[in-house]
Amino acid sequence: MPGIFEPLPGGGAAVALDDVEISIIRSLAVQLLELIGPGPAEDAPDDPLAELFAEGPSEAPTDPVLRRLFPDAYSDPELLPQTPEEAEERQAHSAEFRRYTENDLRAGKRETALAVIRSLDALVPEEKGDAVLKLTPEESRQWLGALTDLRLAIGSRLDITDEDDTDLLYRLPDEDPRKPLVMAYLWLGGLQETLVATLMP
Repeated sequence: MPGIFEPLPGGGAAVALDDVEISIIRSLAVQLLELIGPGPAEDAPDDPLAELFAEGPSEAPTDPVLRRLFPDAYSDPELLPQTPEEAEERQAHSAEFRRYTENDLRAGKRETALAVIRSLDALVPEEKGDAVLKLTPEESRQWLGALTDLRLAIGSRLDITDEDDTDLLYRLPDEDPRKPLVMAYLWLGGLQETLVATLMP
């Protein structure tokens, strides 16, 4: 079980994590929360109707990580080239879509990151020193969402855009300052892959 998720009888998944691994995942999840920012309910009066009809931003985020996490809905590069009129229309559609969806997307990503932090904080180390994280099927899906977001965030910082970029990471010299981030990216990818396998029917 160390280092990989394994299915639990009756559904869910489990993985053994040591203190360093727990600390890394928790720290990354906290950083992701800080980057996503507080939700509307955290800085406004509790009004369900206002929250329901609250409009989000219409402009894409300036931070490259947030742009990767919240991309434009109508920016498919396969649709290029385009006329200036088409570009303007597509930008208007993207702004409208973002205005009514980004708040919910941010809330969802915030909740999955919080679920990871809560489950890690509840862990109790076993006699061997490792703690065994046991997830229900619902928690497994939350973790999968959070792992995806964390890898997107790290991949953005590393300028990873396709599979060829990932192959280059394996050949980075140890003295490269990006190496720790690369190791975290690859390790989270292994966790993600094995967690997906536990959710397959």
